[in-house]
Amino acid sequence: MVKRGFFYGFFVWGLFMIMGSPHALGDPLERAIMPGPLTQAHAKFEDTFKKCHAPFAKQGQASLCLSCHKPVKQDLDAGQGFHGRSPHVRDGECTRCHSDHLGRAADITGLDRETFDHGQTDFPLTGAHGETACTACHKAGVAARKAPQRCIACHKADDHHKGQMGENCAQCHSPKNWRASHFDHAKTGFPLKGGHAKAACATCHPGERYKKTPKTCIACHQINDTHAGRFGAKCASCHTEQAWKPVRFEHKRDTGIGLDGKHRSLSCYRCHDKPVRHATLSARKKRAGNCFSCHRLDDTHKGRLSEKCATCHSPEGWKPARFEHNRQTDFSLAGKHAGLACTTCHKEDATKKKLKSACIACHKADDRHAGQLGERCARCHDTESWTGSVRFDHDLARFPLIGLHAGVPCEECHLDSRFKSAPTDCVACHKPQDKHRGALGTACGQCHNPNDWSRWRFDHNSQSDFPLDGRHVGLACADCHSAKGRELPKPGKRCVDCHRADDEHQGAFGNQCERCHVTDSFRAIVLKRKGR
Repeated sequence: MVKRGFFYGFFVWGLFMIMGSPHALGDPLERAIMPGPLTQAHAKFEDTFKKCHAPFAKQGQASLCLSCHKPVKQDLDAGQGFHGRSPHVRDGECTRCHSDHLGRAADITGLDRETFDHGQTDFPLTGAHGETACTACHKAGVAARKAPQRCIACHKADDHHKGQMGENCAQCHSPKNWRASHFDHAKTGFPLKGGHAKAACATCHPGERYKKTPKTCIACHQINDTHAGRFGAKCASCHTEQAWKPVRFEHKRDTGIGLDGKHRSLSCYRCHDKPVRHATLSARKKRAGNCFSCHRLDDTHKGRLSEKCATCHSPEGWKPARFEHNRQTDFSLAGKHAGLACTTCHKEDATKKKLKSACIACHKADDRHAGQLGERCARCHDTESWTGSVRFDHDLARFPLIGLHAGVPCEECHLDSRFKSAPTDCVACHKPQDKHRGALGTACGQCHNPNDWSRWRFDHNSQSDFPLDGRHVGLACADCHSAKGRELPKPGKRCVDCHRADDEHQGAFGNQCERCHVTDSFRAIVLKRKGR
């Protein structure tokens, strides 16, 4: 018994010495007491016992494991990963789950893929991931904890965006269905409303182009622009996101120009035949009511009545015109004037050139008198007819028509339309009737009157300084007035001036015949002596 006790004691002492000294028996002894070969992954540690085991202690070896398995320690410290999340792993020894010395081919991880709770990892399996085979993410020879967790790592081949949307797939996609996107388009600065919400992504993002996608309507809808750019690029002025039609544009509200009358049924292109720029909207508002800008070609007046078409015309119809000349101007249209075309008088813009209201202003070419009768045409003519009813009062002229002159046709005296050129002296018209053949001059009015040519009324005693008495009373005018001239000839008052041929004395008694002779008879002698 003593020998056995001694031997046992010596063995324990020797074993203690060996275990306590790094240079003791070492590998042979360790191998002697080792329960079995280590797994292939730990095979290199079979000669270093202390690397994995604390002497004479079954507990507290976890720290030795973690000194090598540092990523596991990091998970435990951070409370992440399977080891950091699972309560019975976090507080226990590694040997509770992992056993070694089971041979080189042994699997010491103890992972049962059928019962493993993936929810205790950093990547819970949700949606379609729960139906995915483990090998789809966990490749052979790669630690399970190194499996990628980012979507792009597994789904890069499924990324139709070709990286243009970044690698944060979860922004739009969910584990339930890769194709069902929950992307919030409003975060891009372009919320999808109305018809845009139903549009396929590729409609605006052809070829998976997402960067620098235009946000203006015309950029996408130019092909839908039936106006061919005539209304500019601001489609939202008329159209909405709900639908391209109907149009919500209100012409009066949005432009300041109301569409009245026949304008309401016109096609937009009738007026907007050129591009409409919104920058010029204020200018278009100023032009509101400017018919001429659109109806220039319809202006039969050719601009002569100004560009203010609304003065006469209305949106209800180009005809009839509603301009009232009598009310809207100071020149009433009466007689033949009422039926005249506007352009007959208005040769130029009526607002820029105001016409004169005097007859001569329009009728100067019709004035046959060549201006000799002045410019007051209305004294003789009226608006009913220029030639039909002339009402000239000849009595107000320099030659009043009295006697037989009143019944004489105008053209008897006025040989042309220059009436003022007609002579006023009697002989100009009555020379053929002058029986005196000019012997009594041209002042016919001294003897004759307009009532009758043969009824003359000259009184020689009162109208001349040679009273007719005696035989002179019965003499014919031509007996004394034989000289011809423009004026009435004035023969001498002396007897000898007429009776020189009757002087039987042949001048012996001088030229004073009246000293002896009287007018009753040339032969009757009355001697007149001086002093008697």
